[in-house]
Amino acid sequence: MELSVANEDAMQGAFCCQYQGVVALIHRHLFSEGMSEFGMDQKNIIRSPGICIWRQIEEVLSADILAGHLSHRLPNETALAERFNVNRHTVRQAMKALVERGMVDVQHGRGTFVRDDIIDYQVGRRTRLAHSVANARRIGVSKVLHWSAMSASAEVRQLLDLSSKASVLGIETLDVVDDKVIGVCTQYFPLPRFAGLGELYAKNGITHLALEQFGILQFQRRMSRVTARMPSKEIARQLSQPSTLPVLYVEAVYVDEAGSPIEYGISRFCSTAVQVVIEPD
Repeated sequence: MELSVANEDAMQGAFCCQYQGVVALIHRHLFSEGMSEFGMDQKNIIRSPGICIWRQIEEVLSADILAGHLSHRLPNETALAERFNVNRHTVRQAMKALVERGMVDVQHGRGTFVRDDIIDYQVGRRTRLAHSVANARRIGVSKVLHWSAMSASAEVRQLLDLSSKASVLGIETLDVVDDKVIGVCTQYFPLPRFAGLGELYAKNGITHLALEQFGILQFQRRMSRVTARMPSKEIARQLSQPSTLPVLYVEAVYVDEAGSPIEYGISRFCSTAVQVVIEPD
């Protein structure tokens, strides 16, 4: 499922309407293979050598949370053990995995609660993820993994309006919020205009602050595109999520005040940590 918005004046209606399709695709994936909207019960658990029962329970509860069927406080261990016809230790393993994924918190003496701190990524003309994180009073930074100059692919050349022999600076980063990786990103910047950007970006960890050192004080989003995709094993590992859980694949092209493209970015967000929100500027 893919949507693309090139005309920012039409973003509110088109993007919001079609984005529901991305959510629907994730929902269909999670509730396929015998899973109802009210979750799996013991009849649907596969009990066979080599198939981990607690992992199945983790995926079922994750799907219930994403669909809104489980909220606030989760049923206790005894109730969940009865639901899936397993022992409490198996339930405990599933809950531990949900905690590690950042979906629930265990409050000793009170129970297990669904986390409600999903990040609203406000997609507007002049906003980036860093602005949304700051507005939510969360601590966020981009951790630069590496950068290098490279020949631009045909797609990158087209999106950045570059010539056939143009080079770009490719930067690989992790979006980290409150010490948790929520996104794996690839960014492309035209060369030679942004030679040296990698070093500056690595120092401050925020794209728009690094771009300010190149005189980019104002920018605008020219194109946005969101796709629900299955992550590679490496992306899933970096996001600490199962490779069976779709990610939000968000692409964007930014331009400077003169309308010249300055960046093409690809972000692969954990769909349990980020939701895209479109509002009029």
